[in-house]
Amino acid sequence: MKTSHLSLSALLLATTALLAPQVALAQAAPPAAETEVEELTVLGRFIPDVMRETSEVSSVLTIEDLKRAGDDTAAVALTRMSGLSLVSGRFVYVRGLGERYSSALLNGSPLPSPEPLQRVVPLDLFPSNILASTVVQKTYSASYPGEFGGGVIDLKTISTPVEPFFSFGFSVGANSETTQKDGLTYYGSDTDWTGYDDGARETPGPLAAALADRKRLTDSNFTPAQLQTIGQSFNNAPMNLLQKNSNIDFDYSVDVSAGRTFDLDFGTLGLIAVAGFDNAWRTRVGIQQEGFVQAGNIEVRTDYDYRSTQNDIVLNGLLGASLQWGDHEVKWTNFYVHSTTKEARSRVGYDDLAGANVRDDYTEWFERSLSNTQLVGAHEFGQFEIDWRAAYARSTRDAPYEKGIRYRLVNGVYEHNASQEQNYTRFSEVEDTVASAGIDFKYTVPLSDAREAILSGGLAYSDNDRHAEAREYRFLALNNSLPQDVRRQRVDYLLSDFNIGPNLLVVRETTGSEGAAAYRAALEVQGAYAQVDAEVLPLVRAAVGIRYEDATQSVTPVDLFGGVPPVAPPALENQYWLPAATVTWNFAEDMQLRLGASKTIARPQFRELAPQQYLDPELDRLFIGNPYLVDTELLNFDARYEWYFDSDQFVTLGLFYKDLDKPVEAVVNESGATVQQTYINAPKARLYGAEVEIKKYFDPVMETGWLASKRWLVGLNYTYSKSEVQVEAGDLVYPLAGGGSSRLAQDYVKDGSALQGQSEHLANAQFGYEDEEAQSQATLLVTYVGDRISARGRPGQPDLIQSPGVMLDFTYRKTVTVRDHDLQLGLKARNLLGEDYEEFQELGAGKVYANQYEMGRSLSVSVSTKF
Repeated sequence: MKTSHLSLSALLLATTALLAPQVALAQAAPPAAETEVEELTVLGRFIPDVMRETSEVSSVLTIEDLKRAGDDTAAVALTRMSGLSLVSGRFVYVRGLGERYSSALLNGSPLPSPEPLQRVVPLDLFPSNILASTVVQKTYSASYPGEFGGGVIDLKTISTPVEPFFSFGFSVGANSETTQKDGLTYYGSDTDWTGYDDGARETPGPLAAALADRKRLTDSNFTPAQLQTIGQSFNNAPMNLLQKNSNIDFDYSVDVSAGRTFDLDFGTLGLIAVAGFDNAWRTRVGIQQEGFVQAGNIEVRTDYDYRSTQNDIVLNGLLGASLQWGDHEVKWTNFYVHSTTKEARSRVGYDDLAGANVRDDYTEWFERSLSNTQLVGAHEFGQFEIDWRAAYARSTRDAPYEKGIRYRLVNGVYEHNASQEQNYTRFSEVEDTVASAGIDFKYTVPLSDAREAILSGGLAYSDNDRHAEAREYRFLALNNSLPQDVRRQRVDYLLSDFNIGPNLLVVRETTGSEGAAAYRAALEVQGAYAQVDAEVLPLVRAAVGIRYEDATQSVTPVDLFGGVPPVAPPALENQYWLPAATVTWNFAEDMQLRLGASKTIARPQFRELAPQQYLDPELDRLFIGNPYLVDTELLNFDARYEWYFDSDQFVTLGLFYKDLDKPVEAVVNESGATVQQTYINAPKARLYGAEVEIKKYFDPVMETGWLASKRWLVGLNYTYSKSEVQVEAGDLVYPLAGGGSSRLAQDYVKDGSALQGQSEHLANAQFGYEDEEAQSQATLLVTYVGDRISARGRPGQPDLIQSPGVMLDFTYRKTVTVRDHDLQLGLKARNLLGEDYEEFQELGAGKVYANQYEMGRSLSVSVSTKF
């Protein structure tokens, strides 16, 4: 085989080809050169198919990777990939950029989110058993939506099988801090264990009738008798009363799947079905503190000890069908997931704002669902291809009977005086839908016997609509004080029908007015793109494209009481031309170099725009949106060297740089004694870094004995990233407190501070073996995530830092034969080092833990079989 060496002039010619490909091709294709290129067609023989098919910088998570790591959800599985980290157990950050910069697609179609604080779908909703692969593309190409910052995550669901099968699996697990230990719970309803309420949490009939009149629940709108009837209709006792559970259950999960292919006269029909149920418990015992800066040190002023027990129940299902005939295929995929979190928690300690020792009890029920139906088609007509897709997805989040009550320690006894201490009952819901469609055209033009150019273009449309509403009620003492014997009653007696009436407790609505409690939001995007992907020179491939997007985004406050909501700011109406170019130089038979540049955008999320107050139950922090936010524009530059020295074995080394204009950052908005997190567009920011990834298999180290049949795997990846928010004198921002007026950016954003959620260091390591003779596989997995800013501190205080630390996991799989039937046994051990969760503020000699608890070590065993 001949080896071709490209000169600098050839590289310059390749650059010229990006601007004028036809001219460059004419200059670079003398007859003699074509013959030489034909002898080089073996180049890239080890490069994986997905890397050969795209010129972009991408990472691929295969079904084998998912099995080896043993991760239960897409969110956790993706953290094994270079440059990706997990936040709040749900959201994946690419290269340290927040979830708003990382879009998620399901088989190429966008998805809605059931989360009130995010427009991006949380990836913990996707169980790993429904995934065939996941592609994370880190450089932009014009065929993807323009909202692209850190990357796009495209989840690919399993397709129709080659052979008929039926599989069944079961697992059971335990956590060292939870299982068979003390925890908290509350009754709720008879069917809570299923993740579905039996109706006990439905809005009470008298309350629903009152809401229909669009009147606030007060004594000026309703008579005392009516208020008493409404108050007594609340289902208080089973929702309020915390109970001690001395033996928290084991975790368990069940999954079943089946598939078959049918040969028809004109083609092939394939069917596949997957279903799963998962039930897990987690108890957290820790501390929550708030600090105050004095003499250059931060000191603890509010200090709580708390205990929380959370029951997570997930039901999922997938039903798919495909029809193939000739060079044509149509797939229909239906996916449903229902995820419920039932939580009971209590905290006890000194509250500086109240100036007293208090106890806060909470009970919560968060029910999330996502359903998606998608139809896709692929058709080939010789050199011409057409791919199309259409999808409709709906997600919901329902949080009924979110309860909280505070007790004050008086003479050694905790009592609740409704005129002095807070109690609340909240009902909130979010509904989010996305209708989308797209079509792509490809035409392949042969340039020689060894080279070709792919001309492509397409159209895309998506319409995202959201409705969110939150209502709050309190039971107040009509005469400003309760008798002592009532104040000291257990909560189920305190809020019983006997005490609800004109003489003691009266229900009042404290829902925000003038659009603060409800909003409607919409984002409509129309896009079109054109792209050329061609080997413009021998061994040099260039993909050049441009995308046009026309988008209208609006958030409209809704007044629930028939009043006039505040005037909504004008909708964000923007049109963008988004160019992208990537050059790939396959300069050796197993090596290539990629260079990429692009312009992309990131739009504010709905909740960031909505002027509605919202309590994040995980962080116990208030958030409120800022309707004066605008889009963020990004310039992206990437370079990556890739060496594929054998099948599924490689070394990659990459560099990246991003320039962000008007990135959205969270800041503190103080309103009296209330501290809220809100959002602004910081003037500028930049992110740069490097990442390296290695995957290598080693042959058996011995010819005899236990080691003789084992092939060893070493996988390593490390990402260094550095971000800086840039603020200059005279830069302006438009905060919520300014009501649309400008303020000096230096009053809100610190120059040189890191972007929120960005860790400077991310690293993963995998060490393991595969034994085909023994049919076993073992892997040790190490993940390190460096410190990152979780939230901005109050004015004059340091930022809150989360320290994820090092996670050490182990997985083992082995197939055994029982009565001529194969069973696959599995073992998963998580957090073997016992890493704790820590979120803190540090200044001078002081350190304040906003949240700290022990996560515990987890162990699970599983068995599955396939027929």
